[in-house]
Amino acid sequence: MPSHRARVLLLNAALGPLDYRVDREHDVVPGSIVLAPLGPRQIAGVVWEADRMPSDAEVGDNRLRPLAGVYDLPPIAAPLRRLIEWTASYYLAPPAAVLRMALASASALDGGRTVTEYRATGHVPDRMTAQRTQALERIGERQGLVRELAMAANVSDAVIRGLVKAGAIEAVTVAVDDPFPIPDPGHHQPELSKAQHEAAGALVAAVKAEAFQPFLLDGVTGSGKTEVYFEAVAEAIRRGRQTLVLLPEIALTEPFLKRFEARFGHVPVAWHSDLRQSQRRRAWRAIASGEAMVTVGARSALFLPYRNLGLIVVDEAHETSFKQEDGVTYHARDVAVMRGHFEGCPVVLASATPAIETRQQVALGRYAELRLPGRYGAAELPEIVTVNMLDTPPPRGRWLSPPLVEMIGQTIARQEQALLFLNRRGYAPLTLCRHCGHRFQCPNCTAWMVEHRLLARLQCHHCGHIMPPPRACPECHEEDALVACGPGVERIADEVAALFPDARTAIVTSDTLWSPAKAAEFVTRMDEGEIDIVIGTQLVTKGYHFPNLTLVGVIDADLGLSGGDLRAAERSFQQIAQVAGRAGRGAKPGHVLVQTREPSAPVIQALVSGDAESFYAAETESRRAANAPPFGRYAAIIVSAEKQDEAEETAKRIGRTAPQVEGMAVYGPAPAPLAMLRGRHRYRLLVHARRALDVQDVIRDWLGGVDWPRTVRVAVDVDPYSFV
Repeated sequence: MPSHRARVLLLNAALGPLDYRVDREHDVVPGSIVLAPLGPRQIAGVVWEADRMPSDAEVGDNRLRPLAGVYDLPPIAAPLRRLIEWTASYYLAPPAAVLRMALASASALDGGRTVTEYRATGHVPDRMTAQRTQALERIGERQGLVRELAMAANVSDAVIRGLVKAGAIEAVTVAVDDPFPIPDPGHHQPELSKAQHEAAGALVAAVKAEAFQPFLLDGVTGSGKTEVYFEAVAEAIRRGRQTLVLLPEIALTEPFLKRFEARFGHVPVAWHSDLRQSQRRRAWRAIASGEAMVTVGARSALFLPYRNLGLIVVDEAHETSFKQEDGVTYHARDVAVMRGHFEGCPVVLASATPAIETRQQVALGRYAELRLPGRYGAAELPEIVTVNMLDTPPPRGRWLSPPLVEMIGQTIARQEQALLFLNRRGYAPLTLCRHCGHRFQCPNCTAWMVEHRLLARLQCHHCGHIMPPPRACPECHEEDALVACGPGVERIADEVAALFPDARTAIVTSDTLWSPAKAAEFVTRMDEGEIDIVIGTQLVTKGYHFPNLTLVGVIDADLGLSGGDLRAAERSFQQIAQVAGRAGRGAKPGHVLVQTREPSAPVIQALVSGDAESFYAAETESRRAANAPPFGRYAAIIVSAEKQDEAEETAKRIGRTAPQVEGMAVYGPAPAPLAMLRGRHRYRLLVHARRALDVQDVIRDWLGGVDWPRTVRVAVDVDPYSFV
């Protein structure tokens, strides 16, 4: 019903909801997207039910300012409003910060129009500078706004505008609201195995039921999980309902789009951070109108305003990258289940190595489990063997053991492909002076500077600080005394080049595959046999299917087992199992060599024996004994400030005022393992509570009674995944 008074949640996280007057020319309902005055500015917001969003200050009708306008867009539907409320409450975040994720394209709020974008013409101006050369090299075939091209090229806007004047870049008029083609559910019907057919039937029935039902689609790597949930996607399309597919990494988007196009004849609507502003606008409006039948995207796609959502799929649901660590610290896997609950639609969590939290939900009967125990077609699971690095060490200064080197040679001789996995970017994780022992540390973080030899720089992987490698030690001024310690993927690539000089190699990390286009280029080169050996980080463990890749070498299987993280063993098992799953996905058998100094470790034994169930059972029992998630609850309180004494004093004050609650313990404060991050000193407190305790209410009341300086930030991470 139109109202003369509206409560509006503005896109300003510092403010609560405010009331406005609604003049006669405007009709608003809960969910209406409006433009409201705030001081001298106008800011977008959403009309909310007054009883669900209490206001801090009631104002009489005669003192209300009128709304400035109402956008010609479908209202934010009630299920999404309930999700925003739940997310804000559960993760102790400002509701406006969550709402901002739903209104993620500011340009989409305006009416239909065209925009002017820019692209390279191929012309090279007579006057070329180093920055102009860099800009044209990095822009390539990319198109976008001046600011977008400048950011992509890492140059100023003025450089791009200068290239426009010189004729090297031209303006292009782009229509931003062209309709998306509708995928055809009958375009290509794949032949499913018996197990796939049964699992697909259960998912299709759930889509037809149009009711909330969470599923765990648990299938070994290469078992055809994607083809199974594609059948549920097809049924949703037939019924005119929208589907959301979440992927853990932007680099997976392009290969997935190709698989989708082969099945449905058209690509789905993509949503990720690499989209141009015009693409984000077009996708957002198509999703809001219901025109976008299938959306595939990163975790942020979860909060978009789908008009008629009928299915949610979380692919590689075990991935830790689904946990948002900055801003609103939510876990997309768990929020996806809640969105399905509010929307009344099935949710599919697909994984070859499900998280213990998900397995526990199955054990409690809350999630239905669908299993695919074998690989699709003729493909067999690879043989996994360990190489004890204490018994069979590599030569001094090398990192590849003799058995692995021998198998790489045999693989290349058969004209097959090999993958070497080391979850460490760059050339070396530490650079020090052999003369005085000086270690290069980031000036902004408690972290070592990582050498990136290909880019000739030292870089902090936490804040992005970059410096050129100096010729002399800054401490003792000795020249040529700097030495790289430990291996990164670039160093492994150097070793491979020395051992196999004729082999064609590719380094695959977030530094080299920073966009879907780069990922597509890599996939094409692999499919066409242009690469013999891939050296990669965790990016290569996810979703890739290369039939001619038959050998996987895990360089340092022990790397993730230290550090005190409660999920360290589980995460190592998942990561190595996933990368092992890249081998032998076609007709040729696969082999996996795991280099380790602890071959008797339970994680390694489970991988070699294939007895995942025993490993998960032991891990689950250890969590139960420690009352750790999913049997207990954690919440981290992170205090940071530019001045160490302010951060420390605030953390101590919070610690001193901790409430005494049965079933809850507070540990700390203590300096965070990353005691400085991006120039801010950090202290942490850890709250450990029994599962049934409403720890959010306790923390909300607790912190609400503590004052701290405006220069201090206090953040709460509910269900933390990172403990640094």
